[in-house]
Amino acid sequence: MSLQDLKLFNKWDWNVEVKDIALKKYINLKPCIIPKTYGRFSQKRFGKAEMNIVERLINKMFGPGHKGKKHLVDSDHCAGKTEKVIKIVREAFEIIEKRTKKNPIEVLVRAIENAAPVEEAISYQVGGIIARSAVAISPQRRVDIALRNIVNSCYRRKVNFTNMAEILAEELIAAANNDIGKSFALKERERIEKEAEGSR
Repeated sequence: MSLQDLKLFNKWDWNVEVKDIALKKYINLKPCIIPKTYGRFSQKRFGKAEMNIVERLINKMFGPGHKGKKHLVDSDHCAGKTEKVIKIVREAFEIIEKRTKKNPIEVLVRAIENAAPVEEAISYQVGGIIARSAVAISPQRRVDIALRNIVNSCYRRKVNFTNMAEILAEELIAAANNDIGKSFALKERERIEKEAEGSR
């Protein structure tokens, strides 16, 4: 069996084209069956670019983001349970395939491309005042922000942990279709870019 014959969870083909040229180098689609490298790239500088994009989505789901106004990270229910999170992603991909009749890896890649902001506003000090300026975002950070916003939107919408796969599937489909009304990740991208536009 060659590397090209490997399919994600023995179901989905890895032959997906990344249309955004800037992100091509940072969306890794190296064929594998189970996307888990056991931290092989964690000590390497920019090692996450060599990590499979599905594994990066799985890893992001361990840190669901802030909860409430006190910036508490609510990740106690999924920390360390890799099999549980892999099962959620697998179920979400099955839902995506059923609804869209497309390869769910392709839907994930399109969602990341659409949810990745191009520029953001940064703050810096000039004398005694804090000024803001718009800057272009590096491709690796664009992928990071897109994945983070996709996962954060799922945790904002969830009622209990049992419907997580359904919510993740809905978010990925909405982001892939560029449906800004249904996708929090796209709303967040628009907010970041408007903020940057106002800081020019």
